[in-house]
Amino acid sequence: MAIIETEATLHEAHRDNHTHRDVNGGWLRPAVFGAMDGLVSNLALMSGVAGGAVGQQTIILTGLAGLAAGAFSMAAGEYTSVASQRDLVQAELDVERRELRRHPEDEEQELAALYVSRGVEPELARKVARQLSHDPEQALEIHAREELGIDPGDLPSPTVAAVSSFGSFALGALLPVLPYLLGATVLWPAVLLALAGLFGCGAVVARVTARTWWFSGLRQLALGGAAAGVTYALGSLFGAAL
Repeated sequence: MAIIETEATLHEAHRDNHTHRDVNGGWLRPAVFGAMDGLVSNLALMSGVAGGAVGQQTIILTGLAGLAAGAFSMAAGEYTSVASQRDLVQAELDVERRELRRHPEDEEQELAALYVSRGVEPELARKVARQLSHDPEQALEIHAREELGIDPGDLPSPTVAAVSSFGSFALGALLPVLPYLLGATVLWPAVLLALAGLFGCGAVVARVTARTWWFSGLRQLALGGAAAGVTYALGSLFGAAL
């Protein structure tokens, strides 16, 4: 009885620690990239304009224009890139589907040879390939995974990528503008809020990617601060020249 209970406990522990996160949903990369890009680009843009000693209204207008232009540009770019990738995958799946329909025996032998190359005994490999090939849709899924490295039922969505990118960029780009919208007349509150947002984004990403939260946060903080500093210096230089 004790042995049975120990095995059940081990199986339960293995099950609890063997749950994987969704890595193919198509939302994480555009959301993370959009938020970081919105924070860094809009902070840098506003810092460059502020360095040119312009008025508060000009800085606000610049920030809002950067938010709108960047969010729509990111969404359009993500939609186009993911849709193009999806179209390419669908074209390759059509090729595989056509081959399965025209040459089922050759495809079955190809699958068996693949299993043999991975260490399965030839006779067992042929039996497995034959059984998996009975259902055309299942055969397509197996061939797509083994030959193309993709799951036909789990392709990224262009709409999800575009919406994630748009929303995250807009949210990130809003942070540097927010202090000005609330009445700030100098740049430093916007810089502090944006840098805090960068650190927070880096820390949140670390929870998803298993990176150390403080390292990821400080890395984003350093990159965003450097971009803002350089553009502020350039704005001051060109503003003085004009």
